[in-house]
Amino acid sequence: MKLVRTGSWPAKFPFAIILLAAGVTFGTALWSLPSIGQETEKPTETKPELPAIEKTPDGMVKLSKKHDVWLDTKRKAIVVDGKICLREGQLEMFACPKGTKEHESIVALNCLPEEVHAGLLALGAKQGTTVKFDPEYKSATGEIVDIYVMWKEPDGTAKEVRAQELIKHAKTGKAMAYDWVFAGSGFYKDPENNRLHYQANGGDFICVSNFPTATLDLPVESTQANGGLLFHAFTENIPAKGTAVRVVLVPRLKKAEDNPNEKKAEKPAAEAPAK
Repeated sequence: MKLVRTGSWPAKFPFAIILLAAGVTFGTALWSLPSIGQETEKPTETKPELPAIEKTPDGMVKLSKKHDVWLDTKRKAIVVDGKICLREGQLEMFACPKGTKEHESIVALNCLPEEVHAGLLALGAKQGTTVKFDPEYKSATGEIVDIYVMWKEPDGTAKEVRAQELIKHAKTGKAMAYDWVFAGSGFYKDPENNRLHYQANGGDFICVSNFPTATLDLPVESTQANGGLLFHAFTENIPAKGTAVRVVLVPRLKKAEDNPNEKKAEKPAAEAPAK
């Protein structure tokens, strides 16, 4: 499914997003997701129940005719299928679209980042800003997105982990302790035909090194220089290369009470407590 692009984020979303805007309720979700806290730089202690891998998830809307990416409107999640493509070495990405940067990503996903971007917007996630380096460093911003990875072991055992558990800090040897934010990538114009292209489709999807083209980035300084890469694959925690995985992205959507500038609705006088 092709998205129609304009100078800003596409003005026309896939059919699933249009239906969502119209208030259509989709089928029963595959799993129950508990509320997730807002703390950054620390993995969430409560993990949601995640389903075993299935070919076609029930109760979800497919966001693309060509790719394995779904929108779960009831549980506010994006689901993408892919494969493990790397188990050892330095990392610049956690996940990339297949056929792009598998040599520096743990997971290759069968989707375009622009499809996930559109799905996150449909769920109500707020896009922030990409990393800035000039004239000084400014970290990426945006809605925090929790990412979970599921697969089946050769004996059929279902596994589910936070994506951070597959990534190791180069110096401490511990699992990565930072959350991803929805930075939102951007567009570039092809000088030959003036067409706009979503930049993260080239590979910079879910990054652990800062890229101004990233859809999801870390909100901390993380160099791209080979000699200073902060994160490595956490080999002991990663299934065999080629293992089919399901990646679930859950934006931490802010409630109205989280926004001090948003005026709360006043109760009718009849419901006001007696003085």
